[in-house]
Order: sequence, then structure tokens, then C-alpha cells
Amino acid sequence: MRIYGRLAIRRAISAKCSTYYGILADPFSFFSLNFHSKDRLFSPNFKRDLSCESEVDEAIFLFRKMVRMRPQPPIFEFTKQLKVIVNMKQYSVALKLFDEMRELGAPVNEYTMNILINCCCNSKRVGVGFAVFGIFFKHGYEADVVTFTTLLKGLFFDGKVAEAEKLFKQLLTLRLCEPDDFTIVTVINGLCKNGHVLAAHDLLCLLEKTIYKPNVMGYSAVINGLCKTGMVDNALELKCRMIDKGVSPTVVTYSSMIQGLCDFGRWKEVKHLLDEMVHHKICLTVVTFNILVDSFCKEGNVKEAEDVLEIMKQQNISPNIVTYNALMDGYCLQGKMDKAKEVFDSMASKGIKPSIMSYGTLINGYCKKGKVDEAWRLFLEVSSKGLEHTTVTYNTMIHGLLSEGRFGDGWKLFNDMEARQVHPNLRTHNILLDGLCKTRQIAEAFSFLKTMEDKGLNPDIITYGILINGLCKDGKIEDAKKLLNELPTKGLQPNNKIYGAIIGSLCDEGFIDEAKDLLIKMERSGCAPDSMTYNIIIQGLLKKKELDKAMPFLEEMHKKGFLADASTSSMLINRENYIFRPHTLPTFPKLSLNILELQ
Repeated sequence: MRIYGRLAIRRAISAKCSTYYGILADPFSFFSLNFHSKDRLFSPNFKRDLSCESEVDEAIFLFRKMVRMRPQPPIFEFTKQLKVIVNMKQYSVALKLFDEMRELGAPVNEYTMNILINCCCNSKRVGVGFAVFGIFFKHGYEADVVTFTTLLKGLFFDGKVAEAEKLFKQLLTLRLCEPDDFTIVTVINGLCKNGHVLAAHDLLCLLEKTIYKPNVMGYSAVINGLCKTGMVDNALELKCRMIDKGVSPTVVTYSSMIQGLCDFGRWKEVKHLLDEMVHHKICLTVVTFNILVDSFCKEGNVKEAEDVLEIMKQQNISPNIVTYNALMDGYCLQGKMDKAKEVFDSMASKGIKPSIMSYGTLINGYCKKGKVDEAWRLFLEVSSKGLEHTTVTYNTMIHGLLSEGRFGDGWKLFNDMEARQVHPNLRTHNILLDGLCKTRQIAEAFSFLKTMEDKGLNPDIITYGILINGLCKDGKIEDAKKLLNELPTKGLQPNNKIYGAIIGSLCDEGFIDEAKDLLIKMERSGCAPDSMTYNIIIQGLLKKKELDKAMPFLEEMHKKGFLADASTSSMLINRENYIFRPHTLPTFPKLSLNILELQ
């Protein structure tokens, strides 16, 4: 590397490495160490994944045997063995073995440096990765495009987007290295995965005008990002532009767009893209088929999903665990638990082992149907199948138990969850909080809120909605209103559900004027009343036999395109209570039709 290049690198990394000096406390002071030293660069307390213990043990044994051989094997043998361990995702083990290499004087080179930096970055210790880079550079080892690409990946992986962008600009302006296609894709992908999709799109447009032309992976990454953020039309435009630039979309590109269109139910355009793929002889993969199966199931069209499954079989594309999980979910959403269990049982005959998600899907389905005992049986079966419960499966089972009034069992399961170190999240605590409020244990609920905060959890709008609803149900309207007024100071905006709970309670207690005032306050705060809000206040007025006061709200609801729900309509047509007045319905033809349909 030229002198200019080395000076440029030194300038580029100096600020970067100094940023992380604070975490490199003794005995890890990298820049004062020699390679062949007795001091350890990496902590001996790194965690080790035991899922592939025998393979790791064998790799460690071979590595240590090589280190002690005299004469020692060539450097490429060491790096090859390190790579084997890295490929098993045993990053902490690889770093520890590098310490042993240094202690016993084993040779190192630039390739060793890149492996170590990669380990640090994959362990979310990008700061240590820069420090490793610094010590190698200090000893005369040259960085290449792989080094910088790995560091960029590490910065994005750790959420340090601004620093990644700065480093990438330095690569281009200081010519630290020649970015390759993988570097470009790493930056674009990193921006998209960190939620900076428009920045990725702008970068893509900028690169189109330079010598660093984006390849199909770059375009596909942006298209995927646009689709995931709901900007499907922009993604379709970009697809047309990439074709104009001479870059042909792949099945990955099309799959992202199909997913985006399916999310919005734009099935005609999905068919158009599928026809386009056939025309360009782009074969659908199991991923593309899974998108279609999952989308049909989520829309309640399980029959169409089954048809897609048949087409897969005709094309010799084997359905995988994702396919069957999606199909099970479709049946569960329709309440067809026998069919869902049938799919679950059929997997074993096809050589597919159910995953924890498979169990979670069935457990959720049974809980929603009120078949908690069936769900509990499956929950207990999980560990015997060599699977580990997740926060999601615990949440599902706890919610199912509480929904059936089995509060003691729900709390026992929560304690078991903590004992097994399956970390409860905010949703777990919200489920338990809801259980306390539904049993009118309001004081205990607020005590539990304090426990949540002490654990470092930040209560969200759902948390406070549960508490406000609980206060309303317990007749503590003033406390509910006080908590409502405190929400903006907590950085939270009340939603329709929260306003609706308080408005409904005010109506039930006969405070109609106060309910109307709160409705006005709600609109002024930027939270537009929805169908539920109007139905709540109308029902409150009808309960008080105040049809004349209810009619303006019915008219306003009608103007906004909302319909009376079944309860409101039933109250309006209740002749027995003399609320129904035939002459009022012609005034609201749409409302009249709605009521007649419900009747």
C-alpha cells in the first residue's frame, strides 16, 4: 500500500479507535501490547454455545495440537482452523484461541486480522474490532476491502449508522480501499435494516452516477426495504429503473415485491409479477411460495393456500417448516383446530421436525378457542422434544390461563418463566397487569407497575390503557381522568380505546355533559373519534332514554361514514322501551339500512 494510503488509514482510524479507548481498560490495553505476549487480549469468560459442543471440542483440540507442533504449521493452516470455528458461530472461542496463538508465538497475517475483526463485529463488540485493527496496523499489516467491509458491517450491526456512513465516505474520499460489490451491498443493507430506507435509496441513486454501479443485490436490498416500510409503489418504480440500467431482477427481488403487494392485498399486481417471472424464466423458490401461502392464510383464504401447496408439489418444490407453520396458522385463525393439528402431525411423516414456532402457533390457537388444557398439554410436550420455550410461548400460555380465569396458574407460570431465565418482556407484564385489573386488584396492579419500572421496563400506551380501563371498571373515574392527563408528561398520546373507556364510564354514571366535553378534548388533541367512540356515547345516552341527545351523535357518526354496531342498533329498535321512533330513521337512510340488516 502506498505511503499516502497508510497515512489516510491512520487518520481515519485514529478518531475511531480513540472513541473506544474507554472500554479497553487494563489488562486489555491493545496498543501497548506485542503480538507474542503473555497478556490476554480477550476475556477468558466469553460465552460458548454448547449446541455443537462435540464439533467445537474437536476443532479446539486440532488447533491446540497445531500451536504446539515444532516446527509449527504454515499460517494458512491456523487461519483455516480459525475459520472452521467462526463458521460454527463460536466467535468467543475463536478470540480465545487467538490469545493462545499469541502466547505460543504462532504466526499471524492480514487474514487472521480479518477473522478476528469479524468475530468482534458478530459479537456486537465493534469497538474491540477497531482496536484489533489498530494493533495490526501498528505492526505493519495492511488493511484491505474485506477489513473495511467487515468494520462497516459491525457498525451497522451495532446500530451505529452515522459512524458507518462516515467511514464509508472516508473510504471513497481518502481512497482507503476500492469498495467492491459486497461493500456497497453491506452499506445499503445496513441502512435499510436500521430503518434508513430512503437514505439507502438516495445512496443507490448517487452510486448509479459513479464508477461504483450497484448490482442486483444492492437494488434488491433497497426494494426489500421499501416494501417492508409500505412504499411498494416506489419499489415497483425502482424495479423498472434497474431493468432500464441493464440489471435483471432475480427471484429475491420479485419475492420482496410480492410480499409487499400481498401485505396490501393487491392480488392483481401479484399475479402480474408472477406472470412476469414466468415470462423471464425465473423459477419460484420455496420462499416465494411461502409468501403466497402465508398471505392467503392471513386473509382467511386457506383453500387458496392449499392450492399453492399442490402447485409446489407438482413443481417438485418441497414445503418446509415455514410452509406448514403458515398453513397451521391459517387454520388456527379460522378456529379449525382439528385441521391445524392434522398439519402439525403430518410434518413428522415428511421428515420435518416441528419448531418452537409450530408449537407456539397451535398453543395460541387452542387458547383462543378456550381449550386451555389442550394448549397446556402441548406446552409441556415442548421440552421433551428437545425444544426450548421462548418469551412468546410463555406469553401465549400465560394469557390463555388468565383468559380462562386461572390466575393462580398464570402467575405460577410467570414465576417458572423467570426461574428458567426466559426473560419476560413488556407484553408479559401487560398480560399480568390486565389480569390484576380484571379481578379488580387495582392497588396490586399499581404496585406491579412499580415493579415493572424497577426492572427497567418502560410502560407503553397499552400498559396505561389497561390501568385506565381497570380504574373505570372499578368506578374510580377521577383516578382514571388524572392518569389520562398525566400521559403527555410520560411522552405518550392517549388513543381511542383509552378515551372510549373513560367516556363510556362517564355515560354509565350519568355524566353526559362531561363525556361530551371529553369527546371535544379528544378531537382537539388530534385523536379523531372512531366508530367505537361514537357507539359508546350513543349507547350511554340511549340507556338514559335520551334519544333526542343521541340523535346529533348518530347524525355526526353517519356523516363520518361510521355505522351503528349491533348493540346500538338493538337499542334503537327496542320498541319495548319506547326508544325506537320510526320517523327518525328516514332522516338517516344509511343508518336505517344498517339497522334493518342487523335486525
